[in-house]
Amino acid sequence: MYALLKIKNHPFNLKHPFCLLILLLIGYQGISQIKGVVSDTNNNPLPFVNVYIENTYKGTTTNDDGVYELSINKPGSYTVIFQYLGYKTLKRTHEINEFPFSHNVVLEEESISLGEVIVNAEDNPANTIIRQAIAVRKENLEKINNYKADFYSRGLIRIKDAPEKILGQELGDLGGGLDSTRSGIIYLSETISKIEFLFPDNLKERITASKVSGNDNGFSFNNAIDVNYNLYNKTIELGNEIISPIANNAFNYYKYQLEGVFFDDRGNLINKIKVTPKRPNDPVFNGTIYIVEDQWTFYAIELEITGIQAKIPAADIIGLNQNFSYSERDNLWVLISQSIDFEYGIFGIKGDGRFTAVYSNYEFNLPVAKNNFGRELVSFAEEANKKDSLFWKSIRPVPLTTEEINDYVKKDSIQLVRKSKPYLDSVDSANNRFKLGNLLNGYTYQNSHKDIKLGYELPLSNIQFNTVQGYHGNLNLFFQKNYDQFRRYLYADVDINYGFSDDRLRPKAAITYKFNNISRPFLTLAAGVEAQQFNTSIPITPFSNTISSLFFEDNYMKLFENRYVQLRYSQEWFNGFRFFTNLSYEKRLPLFNSTDQVFINNENDIYTSNNPLDPLGFNTASFVQHTILKLYISTTINFGQRYLSYPDSKFNIGTDKYPTLSIGYEKGFASTIEDYNFDQLKLRVFQSFNIANKGRLNYNIRLGKFLNGDNIAFMDYQHFNGNEVHVSRRGNYTDVFNNLEYYRLSTNDSYLEAHIEHDFNGYILGKIPLLNKLNFNLIVGTHALSLPNNKPYQEYTIGLDNIGWGKFRFLRFDYVRSYQGGFLNDTVVFGLRFFN
Repeated sequence: MYALLKIKNHPFNLKHPFCLLILLLIGYQGISQIKGVVSDTNNNPLPFVNVYIENTYKGTTTNDDGVYELSINKPGSYTVIFQYLGYKTLKRTHEINEFPFSHNVVLEEESISLGEVIVNAEDNPANTIIRQAIAVRKENLEKINNYKADFYSRGLIRIKDAPEKILGQELGDLGGGLDSTRSGIIYLSETISKIEFLFPDNLKERITASKVSGNDNGFSFNNAIDVNYNLYNKTIELGNEIISPIANNAFNYYKYQLEGVFFDDRGNLINKIKVTPKRPNDPVFNGTIYIVEDQWTFYAIELEITGIQAKIPAADIIGLNQNFSYSERDNLWVLISQSIDFEYGIFGIKGDGRFTAVYSNYEFNLPVAKNNFGRELVSFAEEANKKDSLFWKSIRPVPLTTEEINDYVKKDSIQLVRKSKPYLDSVDSANNRFKLGNLLNGYTYQNSHKDIKLGYELPLSNIQFNTVQGYHGNLNLFFQKNYDQFRRYLYADVDINYGFSDDRLRPKAAITYKFNNISRPFLTLAAGVEAQQFNTSIPITPFSNTISSLFFEDNYMKLFENRYVQLRYSQEWFNGFRFFTNLSYEKRLPLFNSTDQVFINNENDIYTSNNPLDPLGFNTASFVQHTILKLYISTTINFGQRYLSYPDSKFNIGTDKYPTLSIGYEKGFASTIEDYNFDQLKLRVFQSFNIANKGRLNYNIRLGKFLNGDNIAFMDYQHFNGNEVHVSRRGNYTDVFNNLEYYRLSTNDSYLEAHIEHDFNGYILGKIPLLNKLNFNLIVGTHALSLPNNKPYQEYTIGLDNIGWGKFRFLRFDYVRSYQGGFLNDTVVFGLRFFN
């Protein structure tokens, strides 16, 4: 009958109060459910109680207020089970003839005792139980070959006492989430999904309904993929690779204590075992696991881990709770509910949250083949984000709390106001006022209704120095028009650079259009004049060069002038295969030093020339002025790439299992100097993956070959990233030689470059007494470069990472030794990372 109301030209007017009342009554009567409140003997509501129909996987959990709603399709006799850790499991059988059926229950505390068990150092019964669980871990893991299930997820994140600003930026009210105390819910979202699993790790999800508080067009990022934590595996990925309490090597990391036993409603003996880390910073849990005697399966899990252990700096504590149910029909214990609770705090922002998941209506060991599972992990049904409140009322397995109901109501109302043109115009009017500070900090004009921004940034915010231009800065003018919630956009900017010493104005401009957010095609047209590094990988940053030049008289940056017109295009042609091409016309001119200014003048030191081939050739150029056309074509292949399909968007997810391959071809032609024409073939392979609990290995291998490149211009050589300032802001060092001069080994011939780096991630240092309290990570690496007619260049490194205090651990130190036909020299590299 509800569907009839949606037929075009239907006589019902839904704006009429009486019609709305009829619609609400129809929707309400269609919701078949058992509902009530679960509390303890002191009348305190019990949250996260499992409520399910006996011998089925149809169930739910109570919310924070102890309220539950169990959806039932038809009248009949039902045995409802109420299961909660620390309380006696309760069974109630009801003959239900009409809905809704209300049933409140009171749970009594479970009597958990050790009985006659004697615990001593020589015969710890907990260790015996864990050994049994470890012995059958793989068997229990492989019991379920495949399944289908319904999945429900709810995500909630709160913030407490939020500051007005963070790092100088206004926080505002975070979409209406903050109250007068600057506390409140900043994220609330729900999803309903159909999921399918095939052993060992194939999981796909079809989201049929999605709801985001304060965004009626939003798509939730809650999904089953991100919370698929199976502790029958040796490790689970929770920021770090966290070792399961029943992993084969678990006794190297955990201590166990049997806290008591009790019987469940089926007469199974349940062992309550406390697990504690042997070392505080190891990637392990702390808490309680419940093991079923004789079957050695999980009955429930109550574990937590610190942000330090999980390598998630913002997190204080992360809690993982899981509850399992047994089916006589399938002879299986399966996960029916899970919650992930967390507390966080960083940069003065603190809060907490919970992600709740309910699994129901399992079907096991179906005739499913692996080819049924492609690379698509998550997809959305049509109109998944358009479900109304009646739909959610009928299907939501965990009732909303009062706090959550109020958040939906408040933010939906706020959204209606904030999406209106008068409101957007009023906000823009206030923000677009020109202030005195805009003279120095830049200015942005915004039209929120049309989703347009334009403005400028002034050079005073980014003044740099080099010996060619002297002090120089950029005036940047920009314009951006967004379409389809930032999926398509047009961006144009003009950058005007002025060098105060060489008295040169160098403008450049670019316009970019993004066509969609699925294959992500980008088209860019650019033109301008630029003082450009010979190595386009920018081995030395302008800031580093400014410091090294003015304070240490080391002008490592070498520049030439490039006047160019360029057309760039890139697109993912099919999943995992991205194409890029670049065609440019370039006029290259040599540049020379125009200043010798320093802050600290060392009489035994002088600036070198701007010629990277001749440090003392102050009036000698490394190439002859010329023009050239350059074509570059490359493809990047991400083998095994998986992805999430959102409406009008595709989000790619890399995999540790396979490397990434990049193949490129570069051609210089039509040069005014014939010898400067060339061809180069390039190949790159790189990968990063965990080696169980022993850390993470990264490697990066490049090789290439020039064809007819004997006398080409120096900027077209293959350059290798050196580091003469011995300071780095890279996340890892698989793309740099930290003890190599910037241009010493540049080549126009064939080359092979290889970098390997392994981060033990606490595996070694975490086992050394006292030192393990520092929570440092040991990193070792090897780097090699092979060129024709040169002895191989090699570097060997050993370093400490994760250095700092509290949550701020962004420092790294490495000792580097370099060799080329024998020992060359050594150095120490200071690394600065921000949550890489």
